[in-house]
Amino acid sequence: MEEVLIVDGYNMIGAWPELSRLKDERLEEARDRLIEMLADYRGYSGQRVILVFDAYKVPGLGASYKQHRLEIIFTREKETADECIERLVKELSGRRRSIIVATSDLTEQHVAFAQGALRMSARELLIELDAARSEVRKRLEESNERTSNPLEGRLSGDIQDILEKWRRGEGV
Repeated sequence: MEEVLIVDGYNMIGAWPELSRLKDERLEEARDRLIEMLADYRGYSGQRVILVFDAYKVPGLGASYKQHRLEIIFTREKETADECIERLVKELSGRRRSIIVATSDLTEQHVAFAQGALRMSARELLIELDAARSEVRKRLEESNERTSNPLEGRLSGDIQDILEKWRRGEGV
């Protein structure tokens, strides 16, 4: 079953302290940071992630594109992010697909939830992203511990070749 995560972009920016501090001064930087965070999560989880922004805050109404394997949508003219999310849920609903909507606007998304989408709050998504980041970091550290050779960085290539031949019993 394919899992689709639809994220209300400005809703997350406003709800997460790290991004909320950026939004008033550098909104584009806050958007880019959110995109990076969700791209990392998408890479870890394998979920299809659709990020929706109200276009009234940026030029390019109705634009959509892919970046870092995320689908990014800026709403159409006179369409709110909530309306866009409702439309996406309706279009994506069907067999073999689970849809999760990440928003802190519970009442605004009643139509999407009535169509079978599951709700994830801004706080729950942030916890999920942090857990995924920690798991990736842990796996990388474990991988490095298994493959690292403390002498490798300190010895020249010729010496390493000689030691490797000795290790294999080939002599010098």
